[in-house]
Amino acid sequence: RILPFSHEYLGNMLIKKSPNVIGGLVWILVASTRVVPDNPLGWVMFVSIFCFVGTTLWLLIFACGGNQSSFWPGLDAGFHFVAAVFYLSASVVLAYITIVYKTASIVDITLLKTYRLDISAVVMSHVATLLYFLHAIFSAIRWKRA
Repeated sequence: RILPFSHEYLGNMLIKKSPNVIGGLVWILVASTRVVPDNPLGWVMFVSIFCFVGTTLWLLIFACGGNQSSFWPGLDAGFHFVAAVFYLSASVVLAYITIVYKTASIVDITLLKTYRLDISAVVMSHVATLLYFLHAIFSAIRWKRA
């Protein structure tokens, strides 16, 4: 059993919380720009909000100790794998839109701010993808041990 405020407990909480924070940053960065074109950036917003809400619920379940059954590690690994795949697809779409904005921002200087915000969102989206993927791997290892 992991004791609260031990190094392992704090490390686990940091791993569980960091994708949530990074995902929230992606959500904020994309929302602060004009959401044009609607469809691909709508997918990015959906993924950001879905993973933010899902990870917050997982964090609350784990913090309240509701994860004592044997099926929780499998669900944890499954959710974070789905979140990693969703974020990977959203990252690719966001990177493509940012490349399109690069060529448009050369012509129209007002799009430069949107281009810079999208660069930040792409970086944070890739970091969130990496963190969700790492969490899925660690959850799968914990599931295998259980």
